[in-house]
Order: sequence, then structure tokens, then C-alpha cells
Amino acid sequence: MKHYSVLLNESIEALDIKPEGIYVDGTLGRAGHSTKILEKLTTGTLIAFDKDTDALEESKKLLGVKPILIHDSFATIGEHLDELGIDKVDGFLFDLGVSSPQFDDADRGFSYRFDAKLDMRMDQTQTLSAYEVVNEYNEDKLVDILKTYADERYAKGIVKAILKHRPIETTFELVSCVKEAYPSSQLKKGHPAKKTFQAIRMEVNNELKDIENALQDAIKYTKVGGRIAVITFHSIEDRLVKQRFNEVATPPKVNPRIPQIEVSQPKFKWISKQIKPSLKELDENNRSHSAILRVIERTEYDG
Repeated sequence: MKHYSVLLNESIEALDIKPEGIYVDGTLGRAGHSTKILEKLTTGTLIAFDKDTDALEESKKLLGVKPILIHDSFATIGEHLDELGIDKVDGFLFDLGVSSPQFDDADRGFSYRFDAKLDMRMDQTQTLSAYEVVNEYNEDKLVDILKTYADERYAKGIVKAILKHRPIETTFELVSCVKEAYPSSQLKKGHPAKKTFQAIRMEVNNELKDIENALQDAIKYTKVGGRIAVITFHSIEDRLVKQRFNEVATPPKVNPRIPQIEVSQPKFKWISKQIKPSLKELDENNRSHSAILRVIERTEYDG
């Protein structure tokens, strides 16, 4: 299955790749970005992470032995860099969300378009799946997940429908619960199950916490002149990335009329606050319509 790497040229350009540099692709996927990074390296090193064993196997065929491929969450980047004896990195790239092959493989249970067993695991070796979340979580926890991870306004009604029809075995059964809770006037405004599937997927894969940990590691290990580039696909994860980048790259506001004590200056600067897909890319890949690329660069070390 073909995977279209979103904002491919823009993200590679934003990394400002040095031929001898060390780069981390936190979301290997089908190696679209990694392939482009490798093309620009001579003596440099690429380290790529993915939780999905299918993605790793496919990428190995494409990339061969050149990069260091690691089957693990990008939340563990710091641990692996320490094991490799690497304390400074020239660039980090994160392409968040689910890849097209994951969405389009009905058996993975990521999509509301196919009838399949509830799964949604990016790491197929983990125990927790969408089935456990939907059928074993209590009412309050399910409502909280739908609200926190998807801003789902009909969360309570959806959860009541889920509780009424448990056990929910398949994606289409879950879709039916969502439709049961949605007002008929809202059913024509895009697929009603989109937010529910997003929220459950994010819970299954611990996505927000993993992003927080990955950004923390990236900020710690980026060398002066090095960059961090992140592509987001929905407002929940984008809000987190923007907030974290602002914390390290935006100068504190000062009132010129009030005497100031010495204020700590940011150790990063913004390179690109918001890059969106071109009209050409939008025409070629409608899944890129919500993508946003944000990039920061380290200007000095902490302390």
C-alpha cells in the first residue's frame, strides 16, 4: 500500500541537513522522510523509530543497512541515544498520526470505513487494544477520553450507547453506537465517528504522553544550530506541540515601564511557526489538508 509522506520537501528543507550530521526520524513509517534524509547524508547517521513492526519490515527493504532502525516508541528516544553514546543531535523529525497503510489495512481496525475487529494498536506486540478500551473502561473514563482527545461534544451520549450495546466487537458496531448518539442534523456534517475513533486510538497508543516525552528528549539532545520539525494532523496534538515550542522559543513578555530583573532568554528560536501543504499537495493527497509543520532551532545551550 502506498504511503504519501506529507509535507515531505518542506520538512526536509526545514531540517537544513548537514551531510555529516546525526538525525532522528521519530516516525519512520514507510520511510518517505528517512529516504530523503539519507540522500543528503554522506558520513552522517540516521536513527529511525517506529512502534509498528509492519512499517519497520517494509522500511528495511527500502533502506537496507544504512540507518539504525529501532522498534520502539519515539517516547524512548533519550534512552536509545544514551545507549548509542550520542549526546547531541543535528535534527529531529516527527510526522505524527497514523500512516495511510495503517488506515487502509482493514485488519488493523484504525478506520471507520472498514468492518474489522477493534484493534488500533500501532505496536502490535502490546496488550491494550481498542477492544479493551471500549469494553472495559468505565463510563467516566470513556467520556473523559472522548472529550480530552477529540473535543467530542456528544461524548456522554456516545458512551451511554456503548455501555448499552457492550460487548462491542467490531469497528462498525462502534460506528453504530456513535450514530445512535448523534442528532440527525449532525450526521451529514462529515463522518460522525471520526472523533471517537481518533480519541480511542490516542488512548490505545498513549499518543499525547508519548509526544510530550519525545519533545522533551528532542529539546534536551538538540545541539546548537540543530532543529526540531514536527508535523501534526489535528488540533489536540498541534496545541501540545505549539505550547511546548513556545515555552522554549518565545521570549518572555516584559513591561518597559517596570524595572526588570534579569530574565532568562529562550534557548531556541522559531524557524517556521506554521507551514501548510501546497495546493498541489492538497490536490494529490486529501489526507494532508489538516497537516501543519512547526520548526524550531537551538541557539544556545541551557545553563
